[in-house]
Amino acid sequence: MALFDLPLDELRTYRSQSTEPEDFDAFWDKTLQQAREHQLDARFEPVETGLSTVEVYDVTFAGFGGHPVKGWLRLPAGATQPLPLIVEFIGYGGGRGLPHENLLWASTGRAHFAMDTRGQGSAWGGGGGTPDPVGAAPAYPGFMTRGVDAADNYYYRRVFTDAVRAVEAARSHPLTDAARTAVTGASQGGGIALAVGGLVPDLVAVAPDVPFLCDYPRAAVLTDRHPYREIGLFLKTHRGRSADVLRTLSYFDGVHFAARGRAPALFSAALEDQTCPPSTVFAAFNAWGHEDKGIEVYDFNDHEGGGPFQEAAQVRWLRSYA
Repeated sequence: MALFDLPLDELRTYRSQSTEPEDFDAFWDKTLQQAREHQLDARFEPVETGLSTVEVYDVTFAGFGGHPVKGWLRLPAGATQPLPLIVEFIGYGGGRGLPHENLLWASTGRAHFAMDTRGQGSAWGGGGGTPDPVGAAPAYPGFMTRGVDAADNYYYRRVFTDAVRAVEAARSHPLTDAARTAVTGASQGGGIALAVGGLVPDLVAVAPDVPFLCDYPRAAVLTDRHPYREIGLFLKTHRGRSADVLRTLSYFDGVHFAARGRAPALFSAALEDQTCPPSTVFAAFNAWGHEDKGIEVYDFNDHEGGGPFQEAAQVRWLRSYA
């Protein structure tokens, strides 16, 4: 697929037409307050992996509704002092994987917490272990329309709340430095990182890679690739519901979280990306609230984005922050 979205000079000034709900902050304040009524109850169980340079802990903590959410905490072997902390969120359909996977961040001398995504972990990778015990109204197969009848019911309300609690859980371990916490993720994980960047005020850095879950009004009509296409297929059946669905989605739009970002940020976008079109990524980047921000642009890449090149860019960039 050749370039299909706006030219790069227009991307750099593009602004989303997504309408922010007037009660956006109140909605999320109430949601997180309700979640914190449950004890975090973060538990860290050491795992025997056969690795000599990294120690791994099987983590369980209370997320949305007090539901148990899984994760891995990876530490450089032999660490004795609190370490800078990277909390990572996973792409659509994936799970936390196996304990020996994803060793990059621990190999840089940081603590690395990878959150499982409730109800996912069956599409690729090493799997996941966190169910989603909450029911929902009729939805197109996938996650994009689960509970889309109302913001209170929407699937990503639970996921974003889990993610904020994941930061709290990771920070509770004695070998993590809460004052040096950064979040990252690619695709869906990047969208979750944006949400956390808007909801957790004291992060030192946010690094969303080709982020998903941004600028829903444009994404839903610009690309016919899944997962955004799930929205259109739902509306193909549920005729006349477009305004209601976009109203629900506006509470979860990365553009609105980005406007509340208070940490330095490094984004990435790929100009041939049909899964997360570059204009939707730039919509969040251009809205990001902290002046210290940058974006890596990969001219001829699809949703793989920068891949290992972006990882290398993140490692270099994070040296200044965490």
